[in-house]
Amino acid sequence: MARSFTEREKENIRVSLQEACKQSWTQYGYKKTSVDELCRQVGISKGAFYLFFETKEDLFCEVLCSVQEQICVAASKIIETHKDKYGVAEALKLIYREYDHNNFLYHANSADFTVFRNKLSEKQAERIEASNRMSRQLFVSQPYLKFKIDEDLAMSVIYALIMNIKNKDILHNHRETFDFMVDRLIDSLYE
Repeated sequence: MARSFTEREKENIRVSLQEACKQSWTQYGYKKTSVDELCRQVGISKGAFYLFFETKEDLFCEVLCSVQEQICVAASKIIETHKDKYGVAEALKLIYREYDHNNFLYHANSADFTVFRNKLSEKQAERIEASNRMSRQLFVSQPYLKFKIDEDLAMSVIYALIMNIKNKDILHNHRETFDFMVDRLIDSLYE
């Protein structure tokens, strides 16, 4: 007979699965992260895994959206505290550093991420897209901020800045480089 879990155990196991997934995804990628290994790390059976997530993709979708939402909340707090373009600059620096810790956030064009994306249900894909839209709104929906340039161009510049994380291995002190670029460009983006 299968062991039942208390509500507290369920929550702890769910969080542990998400943390193990995040670490493995960052280190090995989607394809090389196995449910068996995640279960072993957390100390549950593979059968018990399916009490928490219907599929491997459910877990990965949860991790991706959760990390994106946490980043948006943290960045939003910075922008709310510093209600000007310099608050946006600080928020961008935070986002860049989070991407540095969670490389699965910026490998959306990799073959590994494509395999993940192709296995998503329509509902999962919509959830990820909604999470992406939330990120964009962070920079465009602040009533006290106004772009100096076309919104789409400004968002493209912001995206290009953050995606410089892909070049971190060839940049001299990539975080310092990013901060320098943000500090110089923020005046060109916002009034």
